[in-house]
Amino acid sequence: MSDTNRCPRGLKRRLTLLAAPLLALLCLPIIVVVSRRASALGTPPEPTAARRAGSVQDYSRFSHTSPGEHAALTDNCSSCHRRSDGSLEPRFPVHKDCTGCHLTQFTAAISSSENPICTICHASNGLDSSNPPLKKFPGLRSFNAQFDHAQHLQGKASARPAEGCAACHAPAQRGVAKTIPARLNAHQNCYQCHSPGGQAGELSSCGSCHKLGAYAPTSTASRAYRMSFSHSTHGLGQRLNCADCHSVMGRGLPQRRQVRSISPAQHFAPRAQSCMACHNGKRAFGDTNFNDCKRCHKGQTFRMG
Repeated sequence: MSDTNRCPRGLKRRLTLLAAPLLALLCLPIIVVVSRRASALGTPPEPTAARRAGSVQDYSRFSHTSPGEHAALTDNCSSCHRRSDGSLEPRFPVHKDCTGCHLTQFTAAISSSENPICTICHASNGLDSSNPPLKKFPGLRSFNAQFDHAQHLQGKASARPAEGCAACHAPAQRGVAKTIPARLNAHQNCYQCHSPGGQAGELSSCGSCHKLGAYAPTSTASRAYRMSFSHSTHGLGQRLNCADCHSVMGRGLPQRRQVRSISPAQHFAPRAQSCMACHNGKRAFGDTNFNDCKRCHKGQTFRMG
């Protein structure tokens, strides 16, 4: 090599000293990333409490809401429950309804007396018998009941009961009140139309009325009943029908806002429809009858309730 291309030894040493810190600075981000990845692989994160609790499925309990596969079935209740002939209560699932998804759990290599999934429906005592006894189940509280008055009274013809309000609301308390269908008694009313081949047979599945969620039944203790009000004395004899006191509101409203009730007040006329529509001294209750407060009010205080 010629002397013109040869680098002086002192200059080469200075260049080496300057390049070393620059190279280390460029490699620092790569070292940090590699170190973090190695740390993550070497020490897995601590699982959350929810993940630890859900890691083992408890097959001795059943829930309509979990896991997600159960919640998805609630749109088609007939996949597990079938209506019994002549009974208002749907039948419980049989083995074949469950083994489609839980064959592994049903055929576990343990005795039936120790198989957790059997204890969902059967009492622990007698599981090894040929006909294990069924458990007593509490009332179902995980489903609500959906009913739309406007749809049944103002909607399409197939949704309107021929008897109108009387198809679902019958006299109660010797004619003073009207019943409100609830629990299995409601099935009796609904099945009149919502049965295969019936007036509204295309909507005969459980999912037509029931969805997952809480339910608060409408109270039958009307404020008007505390003022000597009686449906029987305000019926056909007075040429009145349900629509004279109750107006059905629009479709899709919450349960307690679907039907407007008359306000049990006579001495003043609030914005809502009140008893004064009739009890005005002309149509009902002549002038002399206004002195008899007990015709409407009960108790010693005569409070409006």
